[in-house]
Amino acid sequence: MRAVTCERKMREMLILAACLFAAAALGGLFMAVRIFKKADAPLSVALLHGAAAAAGLVTLLIAVLSSGGFGAPGLALTVLLAAALGGFFLFSFHLRKRPWPTPVVVVHAAVAVTGFAILLYAILTSAS
Repeated sequence: MRAVTCERKMREMLILAACLFAAAALGGLFMAVRIFKKADAPLSVALLHGAAAAAGLVTLLIAVLSSGGFGAPGLALTVLLAAALGGFFLFSFHLRKRPWPTPVVVVHAAVAVTGFAILLYAILTSAS
C-alpha cells in the first residue's frame, strides 16, 4: 500500500513539474517570437518564464531525490538543467540590453523541449 502511495505522489510531482515547464514554455515561445521579429522581449515575461522554469526544476529535483532512483525523471532533470544554463546566459543579454544571439535561443529551446519530452515520457510510463 505504501509503495502505491509513493508512486502516486511521485507521478503527481512529475505532473506538477510538467505543468510548470509548460507555463514556462509559453513565455519562452512568446519571447522567441519577439526576438526573431527583432522586437524587445519584456523583462516581466523573462522573469515569469525563469520563475516558472525554476519552480519546475525544484519540483522535479524533489521528485527525483525522493524516488531513490534516477531513470527518465533524472534524465529530464539533467537536460532541463542544461537548458537553464542556457537561459541564464540569455538572461545576461537581456540585462545588458544586448541583442540576443538567435542560435543560442534556438539551442536553448531545443534542449528545453527535449527535456520536457523526456519528462512527459516519464509521466506516461509511470504507474497511474
